[in-house]
Amino acid sequence: MAAMANRYDVVVVGSGFGGSITALRLAQAGKSVAVLERGRRYSPGQFPRDVKRTDELLWRHSSREQAQGLYDIRFLSGIGTVVASGVGGGSLVYANIHVRPDPVVFEDPRWPRGYTRAALEPYYDKVASELHLTPMPESISLRKRNVLRRAAERMGREVFDPPEAVAWTESPGPGRKPCQLCAECEFGCQFGAKQTMDQTYLARAEKLGATIWPRMQVSHVEPAPGGGYRVHYQDLATGERRSVDGARVVLSAGTLGTVEILLRSRDKTRTLPKLSARLGHGYSGNGDFLGSVFNSREDLEPWVGPDVSTVMRFFDAEPSFTMAAPTFNKPVMEVLAGLGQPRIGGLFQGIGAPLWPLLGPALNMAFAKGLLSKPARTSADPARMTNLFGIGRDNANGRMGMKGGQLDIEWNYAAENKALIQRMTGAMQELASQYGGTYAPLVTWSLFQRPITVHSLGGAHLAESPERGVVSTEGEVFQYPGLYLADGSVIPTSIGFHPVMTISAVSERIAEAVARGF
Repeated sequence: MAAMANRYDVVVVGSGFGGSITALRLAQAGKSVAVLERGRRYSPGQFPRDVKRTDELLWRHSSREQAQGLYDIRFLSGIGTVVASGVGGGSLVYANIHVRPDPVVFEDPRWPRGYTRAALEPYYDKVASELHLTPMPESISLRKRNVLRRAAERMGREVFDPPEAVAWTESPGPGRKPCQLCAECEFGCQFGAKQTMDQTYLARAEKLGATIWPRMQVSHVEPAPGGGYRVHYQDLATGERRSVDGARVVLSAGTLGTVEILLRSRDKTRTLPKLSARLGHGYSGNGDFLGSVFNSREDLEPWVGPDVSTVMRFFDAEPSFTMAAPTFNKPVMEVLAGLGQPRIGGLFQGIGAPLWPLLGPALNMAFAKGLLSKPARTSADPARMTNLFGIGRDNANGRMGMKGGQLDIEWNYAAENKALIQRMTGAMQELASQYGGTYAPLVTWSLFQRPITVHSLGGAHLAESPERGVVSTEGEVFQYPGLYLADGSVIPTSIGFHPVMTISAVSERIAEAVARGF
């Protein structure tokens, strides 16, 4: 590949859903596009599987800051977060689920006027077309799906099989295979069955001339002398610090990455001093809450199928949420079964809170020493267990800021979202009883009273004025014409459904505005 040019029409930071969508739409508009991604490229078969090789598995973990692995796991003051690093972003390791939320989600007054389910429908349609979204076919027999459906029927709950970005029965392209039903969606698909962004939007953008630059980590942004913006980054392969100019710049580094870049640009380098005071306000973990069912009365074959095939609705009352029963491949389910279901309650609930910051180093050590690579001796049968994953409408009141040079999130989640947690826990207990099994929340919740999320949202909200958010209804940063955001950071509320479809639809709308602005 030729060297990076000094200037492009559009510089996109990040290659997840928002960045990939922006890259394609601007390339289709005939613009020169450069995409800077901090992670590496992964082809089918290249995703890490040896958990002891932590430098390949984890991003800049505590024992080696230079590590550039697939998963970026952080235990911040108020919440634990998991995101991905790699060309394709979170699409590499998500569960492929694309849901169009109920219209009621957009009735929250924090959404600006003009953002409704109906208004986003054309953009949802675009995403569905590009990613070839289809539910798992009924012709594929799946025991865990059947058991969940029967349990939901007895509970009087609606379930649905959501559209997924998966090639179910036919190869989606050269060197790729259809779904092998191996339950490894969230580890990176070794067969190329997932319609990830690098295989879809980004691949099309590259054919139109867009260039993708892996292992380039952006630090901050400033106005460029010749107009537009200068993006400062470090080449992680060489350590060299450089910059590139764009007539338009679109930050799509994910909620955590984008907000961190903006905070640093406003408060440390002071290159974007007029950014809204609302920057960092209104973070949401999308109500993510994890639990498990052990000792189901029947074999679930949890390692057969995609990670998730079916979603259960609890949108009949507030606080509303949805719930899935994700499972993974056999080695992982055996390890999870070996960990058991520690029961911590009453006066002991939250007892480990002071030790929360040490959980990251402890997890890294456990991986490195192989403690999580082999199942422990246990009477629990991994074939009779499933994880439970609640996704709810939390109050989106987390506060993002910089602490010791690193992004942090402060949030008294347990106190502020007590009703949501109680309703989710009750539903999980009821489902466990339908399985004939035992329920427990994720042990980290019991010990630390802090959630772990894979769905970070907010911190740089869409709004009608800088007093209410960071970007306009078209994704343009207030006070900085030509600088845009397109990722989960602009979403002003929790969704209560898997959020990626809405992030993608909003990004399609913003990309349209960026192209129109030239």
